[in-house]
Amino acid sequence: MTKLVIVGGVAGGATAAARARRLDERARILVLERGEYVSFANCGLPYYIGGVIKKREDLLLSSPQIFKERYNIEVRTQAEVTALDRAAKAVEVKDLRTGAVYREAYDKLILSPGAEPVKPPLPGIDLEGIYTLRSLPDSDRLKARLDADPVQSAVVVGGGFIGLEMAENLARRGVQVSIVEMLDQVLAPLDFEMAALVHRQLRRQEIRLVLADGLKSFDRRDGRLVATTRQGREIACDLALLAIGIRPESGLARAAGLKITERGHIWVDQTLRTSDPDIYAVGDAVRTLDFVTGLPTVTALAGPANKQARIAADNALGRRSLYRGSLGTMAVKVFGLTVAASGPNEKTLTRAGLPYLVSYTHSDSQAGYYPGGQEMAVKLLFSPGGGRVLGAQIVGGPGVDKRIDVLAAAIRAGLTVFDLEELDLAYAPPYSSAKDPVNIAGYVAANLLRGDLENVYPTDLEKLDPDRDVVLDVRSKVELRLFGRIEDSVNIPLPQLRERLPELDRSKRYIIYCAVGYRAYLAYRILVQNGFEARNLSGGFATYGPAFD
Repeated sequence: MTKLVIVGGVAGGATAAARARRLDERARILVLERGEYVSFANCGLPYYIGGVIKKREDLLLSSPQIFKERYNIEVRTQAEVTALDRAAKAVEVKDLRTGAVYREAYDKLILSPGAEPVKPPLPGIDLEGIYTLRSLPDSDRLKARLDADPVQSAVVVGGGFIGLEMAENLARRGVQVSIVEMLDQVLAPLDFEMAALVHRQLRRQEIRLVLADGLKSFDRRDGRLVATTRQGREIACDLALLAIGIRPESGLARAAGLKITERGHIWVDQTLRTSDPDIYAVGDAVRTLDFVTGLPTVTALAGPANKQARIAADNALGRRSLYRGSLGTMAVKVFGLTVAASGPNEKTLTRAGLPYLVSYTHSDSQAGYYPGGQEMAVKLLFSPGGGRVLGAQIVGGPGVDKRIDVLAAAIRAGLTVFDLEELDLAYAPPYSSAKDPVNIAGYVAANLLRGDLENVYPTDLEKLDPDRDVVLDVRSKVELRLFGRIEDSVNIPLPQLRERLPELDRSKRYIIYCAVGYRAYLAYRILVQNGFEARNLSGGFATYGPAFD
C-alpha cells in the first residue's frame, strides 16, 4: 500500500490528493497544509474585498472534513513541514497549534509549496497600512481596514493581475487609486501596443498610472503614507498594496538538496518529478517548459497548477503521464474590458529566436446590427512559413474569453492561420457575426502569407523615408475631425480613391490606414492592381492611436 504525502493544499496539493484517491482506493494519502485552509479560491480575493463576492465562506472550496468524508484523505491544516529527510524518506512537521514536532514517513512525496508575495527591502516597507494579498488572512486584514475607516486613496505597486484586479475593486469602493509599475506597461504577458488599450481604459476610470518608474520607499507624514518613486514622485495615500510579484517557496526543496533553478524554482521533468525519483512538485514553485518555444518558463496560474497536480499524482501512483508545457493562457477583467492572452508574446518569441509574423484585427463581439456589441482588438502571432499559430492577445468586451479559448486550443493543436479561416464556429446575432473574430484574424493572417497583402506596423512609421513614403488616410473627413490623424498623412476617403488615382505619384510608396484596417486593405488592393507600390498599416488607427499617437 503506497503512502503518498502531499505538502501544501490549494490548487496544486488539493487536486493532486483527489486525483490520487481516484486512481488508488487503497493508498494512504496525507495532505499537510501550513495554513488554516486546505482549499480556497485565492483568485477570488480581490472580488471579496471589493464586495462583488459577498460571503467569505463562498471562497472556501473544501475542508478537511469533506476530504475525509468524500475521499478518505487525511488533511492536517496548520501543519508546517520544516524539513525533508530524503535518505529516510520522511518529513519533519510542526503543529502550529501546539508547537509539537513529529516525523511523517512517505513512499512518494508531492510538493505544492506555492509562492509568497515579493516584499523588497525598501525603506518604510514594514510601515502600518502596507498590505500584500495572497491568502485569506491577507484579505481579512485588508478588508477590515477598508471597512473600519474611510479610505480615500490607495497606491497599488505593480500592474499585474492582482494589481489591476485590486485597482478595480478599490475603485469600486470609492477609493482613488494610483498604480506604480516599473515597466512601461501593465500586464507583462501583453505586448506594449495591446497593453496601451488597457492604459486608456484605466485612465478613463480615473486610475492614475505611474509607468516606467519603480517604488523607492515609503514614509509617513501627517498621519498618511507617502510612496516615493525612483524618479522622485511622491504619492500620498491612506493605504498601499504590494502586488510586485511572487517568489517561489522553494526553501524546503533547496535545503533537502533538490535541484533548484537560477531563479529559485524547483526543477522538474515532464512527469513533474524532481531530481529525487520519489518526489514530485507542482504549481507556482516549479519551472516547466513553454509549449511553443520549448524553453524553461514559470506559469503562476491556477489552470496549469491543476493540470500539473493530476499528472504528478498519476506518476506518483504508477500511471505515466506527461506535462507537455504551458501556454500561460490568461484573462483578467479591467473595468468592463476583458484582457486575454495565450502563448508567447513578441518579446518571448524574439528571445527564443523563433521567426514570426503579426496581424491585428478589430472585430465586433456580435453582429453589427444587434444592439450591445463591443469591439475587440485581436493580435495574432504566427510562423512565416506554414502559418502555425504561435500566440494571441485580445482586448475588448463580451466574448473575448471565448475567442482566446478557441485560439489557445488552436495553438495546442498546432493549427495554422489557414485552419482559422475554416473553423466552423457558433453564430447567432447576439453572440457573433457569421465571420467570427477568430475567422477574421485567420483571413487577415492568411492574406499576408498568400501575398494578397503587405503590412507595416505602428513602430515602422518612425522609420519611413519622407522622400519616398506617403501616409495615406482613407477614412472620412468626419472621422478625421472626431478621432485625429497620423501627422503629415494625406486624406483621400476610400469611395473617392479610384477616381483620384491620377493625383497619386507612381514613384512613391503609399502607407495606407483607416480605422481598423479593412478599408485600408481594400485601398491596398486597388492601388497595387493599378501599378502602385503600397503597404497596409496593420490594425489601423485603432492600434496606432492608443500606443503611439
